[in-house]
Amino acid sequence: MFESTHAHITTWVVALILFVIVLVLQKGGNQKGAKITHMILRVFYLLIIATGALLFFKHQAYNPALYGIKFLGGIIVIAMLEMILVRTAKAKNTAILWIVFVVALAITIYLGMKLPIGWNMFA
Repeated sequence: MFESTHAHITTWVVALILFVIVLVLQKGGNQKGAKITHMILRVFYLLIIATGALLFFKHQAYNPALYGIKFLGGIIVIAMLEMILVRTAKAKNTAILWIVFVVALAITIYLGMKLPIGWNMFA
């Protein structure tokens, strides 16, 4: 339990850092660097999904509905990250995607802390 939780947290923290780096590279006009970093970020999406699925199947018996919502929220967060980067690269509007991203991220982090294997900050 301890190791898989840390692996999951580490992968999403690294992914968020890579996301910011890709955005900065895109805004700075370094498309080649942005593309390479974006590909690395996509590998981290897969790692996040894999570690999240392991945690989900291992602990869903505690509260399957809330763990399911958290899993779905995580998938939505990853989808928003990808869509924000792609639309930014195409110079399209991303305002609604940012709103969905922030809401989904807040819900997912809240559930991650509230559920039994979380930090229990809200108990």
